[in-house]
Amino acid sequence: MQYPTPIAHLIDSYMKLPGIGEKTATRLAFYTLDMPDDDVNNFGTALKDVKEKLRRCSVCGNITEKDPCSICANPERDQTTIMVVEQPKDVMAFEEMGEYTGLYHVLHGVLSPMDGIGPEEVNIKSLIVRLQKQDSVKEVILALNSTPEGESTAMYISKLIKPAGIKVTRLAAGLAVGSDIEYANSITLKRAVQGRTSI
Repeated sequence: MQYPTPIAHLIDSYMKLPGIGEKTATRLAFYTLDMPDDDVNNFGTALKDVKEKLRRCSVCGNITEKDPCSICANPERDQTTIMVVEQPKDVMAFEEMGEYTGLYHVLHGVLSPMDGIGPEEVNIKSLIVRLQKQDSVKEVILALNSTPEGESTAMYISKLIKPAGIKVTRLAAGLAVGSDIEYANSITLKRAVQGRTSI
């Protein structure tokens, strides 16, 4: 038996979300069918608003309603430091921590030649242009994930920036508290040794 067309379309739509398979999509579609009309309308409005009202900041690439974003427009932020992150959600994670007061630059991805993602497909060029215009920047922190793609992207950006005399750093990384060394991968162990501190 085939589902009615509206339900089938909704299931297909849910399946486009990451990590949602056919069973979960079907369950969500039928849950949506039973939701009160106001909740469904609010859900639809929220989806439309995300696409229509948000844009990328012309300075840092973060998502924002106003351009430039509130972080780039804030003169109280440390103008000498830019933290480079992969996605807007990474900015939110650092902001929730409350320890970092500098600026950001969002790449919207990392280099992945196997997937056809090169320097032109991520927000690297605008970072270099930004550094040329903002001579107040003294340090660029590369806060990319410790994946092979993240590591290669960090190395690529580092090679572009270093000739300008700007300090390039990576986040300290290594073994998590309570983890066993024997189960750590080689990248984690390497970063743990490189990031060691005095006690």
